[in-house]
Amino acid sequence: MSARPSVLVARRIFPDIVQRLREHFEVEEPLDDEPLPQPELIRRLQGKVGLFATGTELIDATLLQACPDLRAVCLMTVGYNNVDLAACAARGVVVTNAPDVLTETTADFGFALLLAAARRVTEAEHYLRAGRWKQWNIDLLAGADVHGSTLGVLGMGRIGQAIARRAALGFGMRVIYHNRSRLAPELEAPLGAQWVDKTELLRRADHLIIVVPYTPAAHHLIGAPELALMKPSATLVNIARGGVVDDAALAEALAAGRLAAAGLDVFEGEPQLNPALLALSNVVLTPHIASASIATRRAMCNLAVDNLIAALTGGQVLTPVGP
Repeated sequence: MSARPSVLVARRIFPDIVQRLREHFEVEEPLDDEPLPQPELIRRLQGKVGLFATGTELIDATLLQACPDLRAVCLMTVGYNNVDLAACAARGVVVTNAPDVLTETTADFGFALLLAAARRVTEAEHYLRAGRWKQWNIDLLAGADVHGSTLGVLGMGRIGQAIARRAALGFGMRVIYHNRSRLAPELEAPLGAQWVDKTELLRRADHLIIVVPYTPAAHHLIGAPELALMKPSATLVNIARGGVVDDAALAEALAAGRLAAAGLDVFEGEPQLNPALLALSNVVLTPHIASASIATRRAMCNLAVDNLIAALTGGQVLTPVGP
């Protein structure tokens, strides 16, 4: 039997990156790419000291109690709402995530969703593919301008700032934002960004992008009352987390014409989603792929591996979360 410590890779990742782990540990990989239910995850974690995790594994007190050897949970994602940080801290389990490496790629995609929703790109493609394009009309699939309009950013962290930079410097947009704390003046100034309260943000934005982390306090941060404050001509984009937006209320607003369009990469209960959204033509839907470029997904995996190696070999982890 090998004396090397054992780790579990919870989901399929790039083989060469797994090989990096094999240089230090005994590694168990998944047999398929299905999310592991917690009982199966617990079974596979027996005797394991480390877990390479994604956003789909539930790491809570129940799992930690059943896996006494576990010393490190290293996520390849930025979000860590699937991990009970307090329970991990109580048992001395190190938790890390993967910020920064996906910022620019995610901001690109958020802007892509904004453009697609505002300019009705998905709707136009479906119209064309269905053979409905017969002639030119002056208002055929006419959407909303993005350049020169007002962008509202809800959550002005790394990704929010990257989106604001694209908006202000690339599209000449006015940028307003709401955050728990105001940015430093030297960060606001190059973007002409203005902090406003949440109500003003919703009322003024021609296009709203949501980039807040999910917490219980952020559940349905945007619901029917908030949507009612927005302009009927406005576009809403959610690249944050499912549950931040009340999807049922959003679908109702879109169907009733109280909101012009939406672009959604995340959903409540994903991979399932509210069927009312599927029936709408004025919403662009993508399957949680905002960070999905090959280079970025590799960088996310490599950062998780770097953290796992450091956590289990006496090094300093790069991106710890929690106490």
